[in-house]
Amino acid sequence: MSVAVSYLFFFCLFLVFYTYIGYGIILWIAVKIKERFIPPKAPALPEVLPEVTLFITAYNEENVVDVKMKNSVSLDYPEDKLKIYWITDGSSDKTNENLAKYPDVTVLFEPQRRGKTAAINRGMKSVMTPVVVFTDANTLINKEAVKEIVKAFTDPRTGCVAGEKRISVKEKDTASSGGEGAYWQYESALKDLDSRLYSAVGAAGELFAIRTSLFEKMPEDTLLDDFILSLRIAGKGYRIAYCKNAYAMESASLNMKEEEKRKVRIAAGGIQAIWRLHPLLNIFRYGCLAFQFISHRVLRWTITPIALFLLMPLNIALLVLQVTPVWVYQLFAAGQIVFYLTALIGWYLAHHSIKTKLLFIPYYFLFMNFNVFKGMAYLKKFKGNAVWEKAERL
Repeated sequence: MSVAVSYLFFFCLFLVFYTYIGYGIILWIAVKIKERFIPPKAPALPEVLPEVTLFITAYNEENVVDVKMKNSVSLDYPEDKLKIYWITDGSSDKTNENLAKYPDVTVLFEPQRRGKTAAINRGMKSVMTPVVVFTDANTLINKEAVKEIVKAFTDPRTGCVAGEKRISVKEKDTASSGGEGAYWQYESALKDLDSRLYSAVGAAGELFAIRTSLFEKMPEDTLLDDFILSLRIAGKGYRIAYCKNAYAMESASLNMKEEEKRKVRIAAGGIQAIWRLHPLLNIFRYGCLAFQFISHRVLRWTITPIALFLLMPLNIALLVLQVTPVWVYQLFAAGQIVFYLTALIGWYLAHHSIKTKLLFIPYYFLFMNFNVFKGMAYLKKFKGNAVWEKAERL
């Protein structure tokens, strides 16, 4: 029995290490080897810029319409080639009234609220440009974003371009802003490496673009529309390019309670996406993409959180059974105790301002993994209604 417990402990330890550290190391080494033999080439703008649609889905966003429109019209792209679409299904506030001040904007509205995916499906029927850039109403994108995205599409193998998501963090962070900001810095580094090796594994809805011709209608109960849409394109043999020079700035969640809404939705949507994209798990057919999909996404939303929370009870069992060398398991136990105590301090300080993010990171890491279980529970009772209560932000 002690041998079986020991094997299970080290298997769980390996899964957690590989998912959050080991995969990144392998990626970094693989990219260095690849770029030694095939140096990357910086893309250039095409001589004739294509028409682009800026596609914004919004529900009751009256407070951000003017700010978002100021940001949109200031983008460095020819005015006659940038179409701005707002899809405002179900909005019952002054969103449409505020948009009426902008005559060059196309507003697509229907009174019924059926969720973001349904709004995207409906709105895309009206898009006539070869490229469509998706962005959220509550995010601001950098002035050069559209041109940088268009550059990436000069490679005919590119079917989707993922922009970089950045969290605006204030001098004194909350747990939500400090933890989310640190997480997205880590995630952005992985996406960059993924893209340089072969393809990024998904795109974030705050800013991404696709070739319009590659769009396929999605089931309306889709929870992670951005992830499903982008990975479907990758499954067709195109790559998802990661463009860190095109970025979206977004405020962090108001607090950890609001951040929990996001994490539960992402976890539930991730598990749903794995099932709907299960052909991509076939490494013999999809090769590098399957390896990246499993390593970067599937493990995080399935067995790695289970492995993480099994480590402590397995460690205690090994100490009780006095498996040798005992000092090794004592060392692992001490490390876990320190980690959980640090996370506990982060939890305690969640609603207080402090001068360092370090105490937030262990708390946010455990919080993120714990919400995978909540996502599983949500999906189990999911009735197909993709309408979701959005998280409040700072």
